[in-house]
Amino acid sequence: MKQAIRVGAVSYLNTKPFIWGLEQSPVWNDLILSRDFPAAIARQLKDDQLDLGLLPVAAIAQLKESHIVTNYCIGSEGPVASVAIFSDVPLEEVSTIWLDYQSKTSVALAKILMQEYWHLNPQWKQGDADFINRIGGTEAAVVIGDRALDLIPKHKFIYDLGAAWTAHTGLPFVFAAWVANKELPAIFLTEFTAALKWGIEHMDQLIAQLPTVGYDIATYFHTNIRYELTEASKAGMDFFLQKLTAHTIL
Repeated sequence: MKQAIRVGAVSYLNTKPFIWGLEQSPVWNDLILSRDFPAAIARQLKDDQLDLGLLPVAAIAQLKESHIVTNYCIGSEGPVASVAIFSDVPLEEVSTIWLDYQSKTSVALAKILMQEYWHLNPQWKQGDADFINRIGGTEAAVVIGDRALDLIPKHKFIYDLGAAWTAHTGLPFVFAAWVANKELPAIFLTEFTAALKWGIEHMDQLIAQLPTVGYDIATYFHTNIRYELTEASKAGMDFFLQKLTAHTIL
């Protein structure tokens, strides 16, 4: 009996097309899937509690061994909708920005853009489980994932980090990629990638089954999220990783 591959997927709406594809594929029987927020997936992959995960790109350098194993990702080229700074005042009036504890990649992106794109220097504070409720007055927050989609109608000023990155660099942004911390069987990776591809190509079947949320799911899946890890996406990812080493504030 062959050993199942331990796979970690982000527990956000944007990952559902991938999970949908895996569930419809025979490869489902060859893996054990766990779901968590991005920073937790990064810790589990680093600690070898997982073999393969949808890893925030800022965490790649933390692995002793890393292999990007598919040509699929969670990315954007322009507005991503689910990664933003939310505020009730214009950004130049913000004094404090609370940081989402669920993803270091988006936090790093926010800090880079604040320095290079907006040329502002707010106070940064690490968010806890209740940090979203601190948005108000001159206090803003970086919020990611499904919670960000829910906040869109609730705050006057929304600074989309995917849109800002592309405006600043002209490149797509990759938030997370499928990364293994060891060599995995080639046949598994072939079947795994085929399952992801099937899920992306049949997203509309999935969308029809999902409950409605505060943001249009079809727009989110088809327009905001870019699932293919293209050459341009790889260039954007490499450029971001270069910036991570250059910014001492991160």
